Amino acid sequence: MKKRILVVEDERIIASDIKYCLEKSGYIVPAIAAYGQQAIEKTAELQPDLVLMDVMLKGNMNGIEAAEQIVKLFNIPIIYLTAYSDENTLKKAKITQPFGYILKPFEEIQLITTIEIALNKSHTEAVMREALEKEKQMRDMKSEFVSMVSHEFRNPLSTILTSTELLAHHSQRLNEAKKSEYIHHIQNAVRHMTQLMSDVLLIGKAEVGQVSFNPTPLDVENFCKDLVTEFQLSAGNQHKIIFTIQGCCTKQEDASVLQNSQLLTPKTRLPCLDEKLLWQILCNLLANAIKYSPQGGTIVFDFFCLQEEAIFRIQDQGIGIPESDQENLFNSFHRGSNVGKIPGHGLGLAIVKQYVELHGGEITFVSKVGVGTTFIVSLPFHNS
Repeated sequence: MKKRILVVEDERIIASDIKYCLEKSGYIVPAIAAYGQQAIEKTAELQPDLVLMDVMLKGNMNGIEAAEQIVKLFNIPIIYLTAYSDENTLKKAKITQPFGYILKPFEEIQLITTIEIALNKSHTEAVMREALEKEKQMRDMKSEFVSMVSHEFRNPLSTILTSTELLAHHSQRLNEAKKSEYIHHIQNAVRHMTQLMSDVLLIGKAEVGQVSFNPTPLDVENFCKDLVTEFQLSAGNQHKIIFTIQGCCTKQEDASVLQNSQLLTPKTRLPCLDEKLLWQILCNLLANAIKYSPQGGTIVFDFFCLQEEAIFRIQDQGIGIPESDQENLFNSFHRGSNVGKIPGHGLGLAIVKQYVELHGGEITFVSKVGVGTTFIVSLPFHNS
């Protein structure tokens, strides 16, 4: 892509010569400015890759003052043009950290070489800044992640410690019902920690790219039916899961070929998805639909099989998600402000989103507090 250079020069003939020289060398000169304030305005409007700035400009603002504002506001590299090489001028110019300094009169090769070096240096610095910013974000994320994991472990560990101490030191004074209650607390805390560890490992693997994506032919219809049967058994009578299918995912290949005087049996071609990742996606969404519908109700699970993609829609009649929480819903450890004492650690949807993205798919949702939530997952088929 051709680089765009704003020329700031109050001598028209010199400005025209510079414009001709730059365009002949393959650059774009979107404008020529003659005054400092005009240079700032043109930079804001055009966002050039580099500004070629004359130090001495007519008007209330010289080139150094204009360059200082441009660097501060837009972080665009500056190359100075000047007929003055005195120490005082150079000292003022250096404060703005220019990417080059060309003395008039200059030769074309000097101008182009200085511009190329400046553009390359600017690009290198931008890449380094981006890399440093990403590294800082990763450090902050890791620190926050460790802090959140530590916090999530603290409560179940405290429950285990308190219950075991009571059983150890006051066992003789506790009746069987109370002992069973403390043992039940310990078991629940261990289950919570086990699930948390499992989800943390899944999140960690996904973030470092260690989750493999292996799409294989899958009978999605029967896969979903088996999943619904499993969840309906665990949900009991309080929740009713309604599963519907639209479209057909199994394709019949052409079999109008004779072999040994017999018609070949048509082959069934199944769409390709990653079964393990799909299981995690749908399990988390169905589990959430049940969990966040504490009063029970109907959960509608629709499967649409289109020609190139599978669409899953899971709708509940639960507590819904407050608008203030919806923006951060897929962030690790984020939970709705209205979940109350409903157990959970806020990793399920983060896992779902990462696994949907591994498929090259998309997840969206709509929700209203007190009415319910609908999640829609679209996954493209990965047929060979």
